[in-house]
Formats: sequence, structure tokens, C-alpha cells
Amino acid sequence: MTAPTRSIDVLLVEDDAGDELITREAFEQNKIANTLHVARDGQEGLDFLYRRGAHELAPRPDLVLLDLNLPKYDGRQLLEQIKSDPELCDIPIVVLTTSAAEEDILRSYKLHANAYVTKPVDLDQFMSAVRQIDEFFVQVVRLPPR
Repeated sequence: MTAPTRSIDVLLVEDDAGDELITREAFEQNKIANTLHVARDGQEGLDFLYRRGAHELAPRPDLVLLDLNLPKYDGRQLLEQIKSDPELCDIPIVVLTTSAAEEDILRSYKLHANAYVTKPVDLDQFMSAVRQIDEFFVQVVRLPPR
């Protein structure tokens, strides 16, 4: 039996417009009822999480999908900052990146990423990966209360 589902707020921190579009389409095509928020660089990701500037009224995300290769602050720096902050450290973070390098995988887990997913090159596989992440974190995993 699956856990009861609820709509969640997902923060995608992604600078590639194509990957953002594919992720949005995967949410729409898979009838994912979750709200997808997008930060297009590391600084905007931090502003969203800390509710600064234009993101003053941002909701606290239930899940972060994080690219590693970002301008301003890279994903590794963001991951380290989030997981070292007592107010944010319980937010699950899925590293969703093109890198399959062992050092990136190892470093991400050492920085307490909850999962590491290499972005598939194939469009259908990419959309399937996003759907599986959603299904796992919404239907299988129990997320911390808001």
C-alpha cells in the first residue's frame, strides 16, 4: 500500500533552459500535481530557500532537484550550504545532473545528497527519470512535515 499523497513544492535549480523545459513537460505529461519552482543559478536558489528579494514569499520546498554545474554558486556549494543549515538540512535533495563522474557522485553523497541521478540524454528516459523521482518522493517516501 502506498503512502497517502499530497501536493508538494519542488524547487528545480537548473540553468539549462532545455532541461528546465523537459522537467516542466515531464511534470505536465505525468499529471504531476506538484508545484515546480525554478531557480536558474545558485544565487537564485539560495534566495528562494532563504526567501530573499524577489522570493520573499516563496514556499519552503519539500524537495530540491539540483544541477551541479550552475553559475554564481555551483550545485556542490548549494548542497553544502543547505545541508549545513539547521533550518534547511531536512529538505531532501536529488542531484539531477549530466555528470556521471565518480568524484561528483562521491562528493555529493559526502555532502549529504539524498540521491544522485545522472540526466539521461534520451528525452523519454529523462521524462521517465523525473516521473520516477516524483513517484518515489511523493508516493513512497515520507517527507518531513512542513
